[in-house]
Amino acid sequence: MRNLNLYLLTMLSALAGHLPVRLISLVLAAGLGWTLAQPGLDRLQLLAQQRYGQPATETVISWRHMLEESRALPDDEKLKAVNQFFNRRIRFNADQAVWGMPDYWATPLEFIGRAQGDCEDFAIAKYISLLMLGVPNDKLRLIYVRARFGGSLILNTEAHMVLGYYVDPAGDPIILDSLLNSIRPAAARTDLTPIFSFNSQGLWVPGAPNLGADPTARLSRWRDVLDRIKIDGIQL
Repeated sequence: MRNLNLYLLTMLSALAGHLPVRLISLVLAAGLGWTLAQPGLDRLQLLAQQRYGQPATETVISWRHMLEESRALPDDEKLKAVNQFFNRRIRFNADQAVWGMPDYWATPLEFIGRAQGDCEDFAIAKYISLLMLGVPNDKLRLIYVRARFGGSLILNTEAHMVLGYYVDPAGDPIILDSLLNSIRPAAARTDLTPIFSFNSQGLWVPGAPNLGADPTARLSRWRDVLDRIKIDGIQL
């Protein structure tokens, strides 16, 4: 049945330019299960086909299946599934090479469509995916860090972003990193020095409480990417 559903969905996506979006959504809702019947994800998949073609569409379909299969898992298994999905399918590359500008925060659709992106793009896609899987927002934060590359004797560091999962909001997080397929507690990541963290609800600085400010008011790129994610069809 899964193979049949995948075939039907692929065919409908290929016809996206010829059939009304509403009609395709109704067909999907009629018999392809919860994941394939969500209007927001249906829209995102059609946009993948229209903007980026069949390879991106197939990745979106695989993403949706991963979400469906992971929904009933405990949080630690959801973290592994999401981290591995993006780390194994998307190539790490700098914004200048992908977008022709020094800093650009991509939506999950843009990230999948280009099949490459930098650390912010990985962290954002994982954050959105885990929210869609029902992981509470207050357990997730995007964390800006200084990352030391090349071993403990290397003094040079670079700005980097990871996603943190907090079992206890006041404790140390578990780190999902675009550079590692394994998920490790922050205490084991001595190569990372946190600078600040944020989600759609708050902004934090190490050693200080939640600053209480709207993070989108201080982080214009965060506000912009959240707006574009909604336009793509994902409602947080």
